[in-house]
Amino acid sequence: MTDILLVEDHGELNQLMRIFLEREGFLVQSVFSGEEALTFLEREQARLILLDVALPGMDGFAVCSAVRERSNTPILFLSARVDKEDKINGFLQGADDYVEKPVDMDLLSARVKALLRRSYDMHKESTVLCSGAVSIDQEAQRVFLQGKELALTGKEYELLLLFVKNPGKVLRKEYLFHAVWGADSFSESQTLTVHVKTLRDKIEEDPRKPRRIVTIWGTGYKYEEI
Repeated sequence: MTDILLVEDHGELNQLMRIFLEREGFLVQSVFSGEEALTFLEREQARLILLDVALPGMDGFAVCSAVRERSNTPILFLSARVDKEDKINGFLQGADDYVEKPVDMDLLSARVKALLRRSYDMHKESTVLCSGAVSIDQEAQRVFLQGKELALTGKEYELLLLFVKNPGKVLRKEYLFHAVWGADSFSESQTLTVHVKTLRDKIEEDPRKPRRIVTIWGTGYKYEEI
């Protein structure tokens, strides 16, 4: 399995990042378009995807959305587009983190390592958690709603697992952010709000009137079993 699938159309930057990451000990496969990335993922797996947003043809947002239809592989966006709306769009498409260009290689390495650690070093229990119509296979990190498997991102999975383990409890936003993203996170607290929204889109019958993940205004959220 490849450690990192690097998707960057700028040839020189692609090469520089690949060389740097390989020196950091990662096995890197680099491609130059979204179409190439999806073709690679059809036949092989990657532990993490570094994905440029401004790609020729299929852009990074579209690639991310396509990956999320079949995989929870961590995705870290690379982009010179630093507007708040672009970042929110990236998270809504299923990204786990967002790195601004020009890329600081040391910071990129730190984010990659932190994301891999949070995504793959979680303690697994060989049990299945059941919460109403929601069930979570913790060993396989798979989630089912009424028997149908859901495609969740790594952070959506961690967030839902935390909710399901604490039914009926009011969980403060600060607690949730620290527990899921960690004290060493480079992400913004706004990320929590975005991930709650995307999680509701997947597990609520009517995301506009959520019954499972209930907002406690001014405090945080409460999970209800239904």
